[in-house]
Amino acid sequence: MNITLQEGERLDDLMRSGRVIIQNENEFCFSMDSVLIAHFPRLKKNARVIDLGTGTGVIPLLIADTVQTICAVELNSRMAELARRNVELNGLAEKVSVVEGDYRKHRELFKAESFDAAIANPPYTPITKGEANKLSGVARARHEFTATLEDVVTAARYVLKFHGAFYMIHLASRLCEIIDALHRHQMEMKRLRMIQPKAGREANLILLEAIVGANLGNLKILPPLIVHNDDGSYTDEIYRIYNAT
Repeated sequence: MNITLQEGERLDDLMRSGRVIIQNENEFCFSMDSVLIAHFPRLKKNARVIDLGTGTGVIPLLIADTVQTICAVELNSRMAELARRNVELNGLAEKVSVVEGDYRKHRELFKAESFDAAIANPPYTPITKGEANKLSGVARARHEFTATLEDVVTAARYVLKFHGAFYMIHLASRLCEIIDALHRHQMEMKRLRMIQPKAGREANLILLEAIVGANLGNLKILPPLIVHNDDGSYTDEIYRIYNAT
């Protein structure tokens, strides 16, 4: 594999199907959140999937073996270019397409109800008054500068077919807002898993599956995902997720 890295770039092993990913240390690098949401969906082999805010393309690289095609949408031009390079590097150009664009303008980019599943690891934190000028660089990527919770739910509903599935990781503290947004956009939550930093600690993140046009009720609340043991090491389940092949 002939790999040319540019200034500030590094190469990481994804520990899946021999795939690697180029990341730029001056930009937002993917975290455990992306790995967890990539392993949460229940996807069919013939599924057409869209990743809303792909970054460097990590989620498409992790799920490529399980679906038919993936459209990876990214607003940041530098990140979109990295995603394209990563797709080419891993020989996935026939399966993964990278679209540089703003998914808030979904009507300009895509046909309505054209995907079977949508995945999102969106910005988590609302911007409070006076906070915008204090944040810069990587910190901005986790705040709702370019897309709000409403934006990502709206885009997901537009692109998803009837009975299509939406998968998202988000803050546990915003669960009520999330349920409300999903319901207003004709999606109902069907699976929910809390993520806890350690056993006995409050959940800080959630993994969810919502279905377009589903009836209310029958929500499955899965056992919590515990990230760390008491000694700070990763739990066996986290190791299994990272080493999935």
